[in-house]
Amino acid sequence: MEHFVNAIKLHYADFTGRATRTQYWMYTLFYILIYIGLGVIDYIIGMNLLTALFALALLIPSIAIAARRLHDTNRSGWWQLIAIIPLIGAIVLIVFLVSDTQPEDNQYGPNPKAGAL
Repeated sequence: MEHFVNAIKLHYADFTGRATRTQYWMYTLFYILIYIGLGVIDYIIGMNLLTALFALALLIPSIAIAARRLHDTNRSGWWQLIAIIPLIGAIVLIVFLVSDTQPEDNQYGPNPKAGAL
């Protein structure tokens, strides 16, 4: 939950720097869990208001953390646009997002794992 909260509080619209796999996937996990919970509540009350507001509120942080994750693999955040291509684009983007961290510093900043060692 810490990674989810940090992505929102500290890096809401921060498209610079790098994010580790753990930071990205923990954010994604909690995003999906909360979205499902809100979906259940929306189903019970018969509206799609809560899920729509949640998705809209977290659109920018979701794009930002994905950009930082791509920076960690030494790719531009613009690679997210490849998801527009049906099926193949989403698969390629997922492969990029699960790629290993570049061990050395790159043009997007220092290795975030280096400080943890």
